[in-house]
Amino acid sequence: MSLRISTAPHMHNPLTTQRLMQFVFIALLPTAAWGVYAFGFSALLVLLLSMASAVAAEFVWQKIAKQPVRVGDFSALVTGLILGLNLPATAPWWMVIIGSAFAIIIVKQLFGGLGDNFLNPALAARAVLLASWPVHMTASACVNPTFFQAGVDAVSTATPLGAPGTFTLTQLFLGQCPGAIGEVSKAAILLGFLFLLLTGVISWRIPVITVCSVYVCTMLIGGADWQGALAAVLSGGVLFGSVFMATDYVTSPITPWGQVIYAVLIGLIITLIRLFGSYPEGVTYGILLMNIATPLIDRLPRTIYGVKKEAKKA
Repeated sequence: MSLRISTAPHMHNPLTTQRLMQFVFIALLPTAAWGVYAFGFSALLVLLLSMASAVAAEFVWQKIAKQPVRVGDFSALVTGLILGLNLPATAPWWMVIIGSAFAIIIVKQLFGGLGDNFLNPALAARAVLLASWPVHMTASACVNPTFFQAGVDAVSTATPLGAPGTFTLTQLFLGQCPGAIGEVSKAAILLGFLFLLLTGVISWRIPVITVCSVYVCTMLIGGADWQGALAAVLSGGVLFGSVFMATDYVTSPITPWGQVIYAVLIGLIITLIRLFGSYPEGVTYGILLMNIATPLIDRLPRTIYGVKKEAKKA
């Protein structure tokens, strides 16, 4: 019998880290494929450059720091793909590299590597890029002319959040709208969600409750009807963030009730930023703020098995 000592997260799962990351990578492929179809070859270049620079950044850092090289666990590759899917297809090459390097070196490696980062690396990098180069981050262009009108080579327009009511619910669901590469097709995201559920990589709790929280808060706080609330859920990165980033093992609570609190507050923060903030999207900051609050949520009173409560003194 041996005692294994490891860093968080302490998850008892028969799947190895490498296998988990491979499953997440596969789940991301439908939304990546749709993004390339909608935005063209430039989207593919952004995704490939983001993945390559993330893997290279981890490899170089671990070599310099004389650490075991762990790029074979696919975590850097997945981080690069998620970051790329959070970027517009028009993102310049240098910004993609800066984002990947920041995600891997600053957010992940400087805090101890996989399992020790307190923020989601891809999402933290997106926040930095958004604050540094907002014009580049909010630009979007669809190259598939069948989405809008025939006879054009490209369409550059405001995202659904910047122009509410411009797109129908069907267009928002199918991905016939501009936005970040990976956030536009909700149908493709749901395919990835179903795959992750069936393989046991994630549970339904955080994604479903986050989406429901956005829906309910939009109706209660924003005064929207059911169609407006549904449009809020299908606009921006709510579904993508709920499925692929809010569920990160390292930065989300470990208890069921903790996950409920975490998801409800993410939805509330997203809605408040959208309704009262100067920036129309709040998914990035909603998840990051709750990443920071995760250690506090995990310290809430909970049942500890194998320990009896002390009897109250008379």
